[in-house]
Amino acid sequence: MTSQDPLRERRITYAKGTLDRLTVAPNPFAQFELWLKDALRTEGAVEGNAMTLATVDADGQPAARIVLLRGHDERGFVFFTNYESRKGHALKTHPKAALLFYWGGPERQIRIEGSVEPVSAAESDAYFATRPRGHRLSAWASQQSEIVVDRETLERKMNEADERFAGAEVPRPPYWGGYRLTPQRFEFWQGRPNRVHDRIAYTRDDGRWRIERLSP
Repeated sequence: MTSQDPLRERRITYAKGTLDRLTVAPNPFAQFELWLKDALRTEGAVEGNAMTLATVDADGQPAARIVLLRGHDERGFVFFTNYESRKGHALKTHPKAALLFYWGGPERQIRIEGSVEPVSAAESDAYFATRPRGHRLSAWASQQSEIVVDRETLERKMNEADERFAGAEVPRPPYWGGYRLTPQRFEFWQGRPNRVHDRIAYTRDDGRWRIERLSP
């Protein structure tokens, strides 16, 4: 290991914003909306609605992956997937999860923790109908997270799905749909110089949101 190790020597000075407990929105959903709009303006080309979803399976093994936020309101945050995927099985066993948004442009991140449940069939149907045809076909062709022999097998299954629904609308598979995470906790992080970052936490307490500053 040398003093020129690129990982040890890499440094970024965070200096693009501030965050104060007295000036943040009293409702974390409103604060989230402000930051998301900024992120979509500055990072829209790299999917500003991308978020890390962390789950825990029946053996206590955590796993994290990137999914896309497809809807949010005061009920929670919605994403869609195959219910029989690894994340789907984990959520059946432990219906709690954490979300992480990171936006390098404005030097911000948001952590959200809460319980998870499937959205209604009608909500899943409505979203599925907005997807491009190829995306809908892939939901039929892919057994998400299962072992597949090779790429050619996936291509063949896509072709079979295309033939199956030729000249017709592609319906939502029964094993595919949405989840909604209902938050119990938010944490907003704003990068600051010298690693003295701003961290503001919102915690649900008897139906109200308690706001506290955390040490970096």
